[in-house]
Amino acid sequence: MAAPDTDALLAEVEAWAALDIDPETRGAALNLVALARTGNAAAIDELRASFGGRLSFGTAGLRGRIGPGPRRMNRVVVSQTSAGFAAFLLERAAAGAASTPPSVVIGYDGRVNSDVFARDAAEIMAGAGVSVTLLPEPGPTPLTAFAVRHLGVSAGVMITASHNPPQDNGYKVYLGDADEGSQIVPPSDAEIAAHIERVATGPVSELPRSTHYGTAGPEVADGYVAITAAAVLAGLPQQADAPGTSVGACEDLTVVYTAMHGVGADTARRVFVAAGLPSVQPVAEQDRPDGAFPTVSFPNPEEPGALDLAFRDAREAGADLIVAHDPDADRLAVALPDPGTEEGYRRLSGNELGLLLGWRAAERERARAALAGEEPRGSLACTIVSSPALGAVARAYGLDYAETLSGFKWVSRVPGLIFGFEEALGYLTHPHVVRDKDGISASADAIAMARECKAQGRTVWDLLDDASERFGHFASGQVTLRLESMAAASALSARVRQSPPAEFAGISVDRAQDLLTPGLAAVPADVLRYDLADGSRVMMRPSGTEPKLKVYLDTFSDEGSASERRAAAEAALGRVESAVREYLDRMQADG
Repeated sequence: MAAPDTDALLAEVEAWAALDIDPETRGAALNLVALARTGNAAAIDELRASFGGRLSFGTAGLRGRIGPGPRRMNRVVVSQTSAGFAAFLLERAAAGAASTPPSVVIGYDGRVNSDVFARDAAEIMAGAGVSVTLLPEPGPTPLTAFAVRHLGVSAGVMITASHNPPQDNGYKVYLGDADEGSQIVPPSDAEIAAHIERVATGPVSELPRSTHYGTAGPEVADGYVAITAAAVLAGLPQQADAPGTSVGACEDLTVVYTAMHGVGADTARRVFVAAGLPSVQPVAEQDRPDGAFPTVSFPNPEEPGALDLAFRDAREAGADLIVAHDPDADRLAVALPDPGTEEGYRRLSGNELGLLLGWRAAERERARAALAGEEPRGSLACTIVSSPALGAVARAYGLDYAETLSGFKWVSRVPGLIFGFEEALGYLTHPHVVRDKDGISASADAIAMARECKAQGRTVWDLLDDASERFGHFASGQVTLRLESMAAASALSARVRQSPPAEFAGISVDRAQDLLTPGLAAVPADVLRYDLADGSRVMMRPSGTEPKLKVYLDTFSDEGSASERRAAAEAALGRVESAVREYLDRMQADG
């Protein structure tokens, strides 16, 4: 027999199912109820996980597993979220912060139910009085972010879970007008969440719907391709003896490309062609959208094994470069030949590629300023957990530099931004085109960079050595401590805050910052930063999504040759990592 609290849970599930507009999730909920009534513990646990609260709406919108219940991604939750977001936009319009009626563009990727959720969002928002434009087919997240600015709408919605596991989906939100197509930040997230909570108190079947919304033609994608390619072309260095011809324009470059079963392939290839870049050889098994992601256990190019098929094809083709997008093409991974590895190729870290693309952006600005007869201007930016190497580039070129909280919602809002990145493979190379990370435009710049190197008889590895010699060598690493709960991770962070370290590996802490202190960050954040006397840095924060304490390490050397600097920085990184592990072990033991 079911326990009393289980009876109440089952009654709640049955009430939800009675109002569910999707027969698939309604049937799944009732099947779980039937199993739970037999005492099936797994079914009861799943119902408690799915109905114990609500999937929270934050600055990344929604993201979660597909399934029945308010803590899952489903048509009910998407409809309620869309009604709440519409109410928020109507409120903004009434206050004069958006056009009347407010407008929204809605895009979606190739994940399970993305098209269904996009149509629900369109119908609900149109029914609420918002002017809606639905993109005509699955497409990359950067296309939706571009469309917000290109169409001059009040907001954007992208149905995607980016590089999450196959069973997930999500609902990402952008704001237009004064926000210029950036992701939402506080307090907008809380205001939208409050509207959603209010909407969710009533039956989803009573939310007004309308099919009177517009569907975009090819002009949005055509605009993205043309403007992105033009931005890439405008920044390419020119041959000294042939003005108007890009360096390496005639160079044969072999590029293997994977879309990771996502939606980036067609748009990326169109941009490459329009920018005069080499054609790419696709990994055939991963080139078309497939929400099951059959060839990868986790569709994230950072994950071990995700690039195995690309490595295979690159070896067979003798490729100069591997380019990989995540499923919604907002992230980019690049791998280069490396005979010292088993695969024959090594992926650049996010910090390595961020340094090179940032340096490239600084060179673009220097060239622009020289032609205009003025000093270089603008900002380079990265998140606080990314390598500080970008700051050295900014100083060398007389540019501003900013370190933001984690998330492109902060990076994209840096004043005068000309380039931004985060170590988790996110790059914004042309902020005047898109105000979010864009793996497609970044990959075009990366291919051009590799082509230029080959034309000069060099490699991108050589370019990294040049960076070490010019800016010093920065080495980066991470320590991830898995704990029994997210609360335990926060508690450990609090103990560190109360008993801060004075040194690591014998190097004194020159400056300690607690980003919970008002005024140190855009919003208070549970992040602890320790700058060491030798230029090293230790950053700690509890994960916002997993029971982990994450520690980001950066060391530096500017003495000797590039190889000597690399060796010194890596050795220092090893010492700091050992010291951090010992310190955290002591803090756990003392707790």
